[in-house]
Amino acid sequence: MAAPKKTRTRLSPEVRKNLILDHAAEVVKTEGVSALSMERLGQEAGISKSLVYAYYPSMKELLQTLLKREYKSLRIRQAKAAEGAETFEQLVRQTTKAYLSYIDERGLILDRLAAEPSLSNHGDPTEYSRISAVEYIAKIVHQHFGIDMKIALIAIDISFGIPAAAGHYLTRHEVSRQTVEDITVAMMIGSIGGLKRNYETALKPLKSIS
Repeated sequence: MAAPKKTRTRLSPEVRKNLILDHAAEVVKTEGVSALSMERLGQEAGISKSLVYAYYPSMKELLQTLLKREYKSLRIRQAKAAEGAETFEQLVRQTTKAYLSYIDERGLILDRLAAEPSLSNHGDPTEYSRISAVEYIAKIVHQHFGIDMKIALIAIDISFGIPAAAGHYLTRHEVSRQTVEDITVAMMIGSIGGLKRNYETALKPLKSIS
C-alpha cells in the first residue's frame, strides 16, 4: 500500500513574510546581523532564495521592516498595559514595566539592528509613533495636574528619553529589572511633580492686571 502523499501547506504572502522576519530576528539575536543572508533565510523558512528576494528586494529593506515590526510590537504592548491604568502612577508603572520587559526579552535584537549603518536614522524604540503617544500622555498630565498643554507636551516629549536610557542601562549591566523599573518610575513621576510645583510658582502665564 502506497504511503499517502504529504500535502504542502500553502501560506499567505503576509504569513510567509512574517515567518522570514521571525527567522531573521532569531539569527540576529543569536549570531548577529552579519550572519544573515537571503540564502540562509530561505533555507530557514523552507523557501527559495528568489522568493525571499520577491518579498524583500534587499537586505536593507528586510532589516528596516524587521526593526519597524519590533518597534510596533513594543508600542502595542505598552498601549495594552496603559489601558488598565486607573491612576497616573499606574499608567507610568505599567507602561514602563511593559517597555523594560520587552527590552529584557528582545533588546539584543534592537541593539544589533540599531548598530547597522543602514538603520542608523531610525532612532530608538521610543521614536515609533512617538507623536501620538506624547499627545495622549500630555493630555492626561494637562487634565490631571492642571499644567498648560503646551508645557505638558514639551515635558512628556523630553521624559520619553528616560525609559530609553533605562532600557540601554538594563541591557548593558547586571542589574535587577525591578530596580531599574522602580528608579525609572520614580524619576518620571518626580519630574512631573516638580514641573507642577514649578508651573504653579514660576511657569504659569501672568494674568493681566486691569
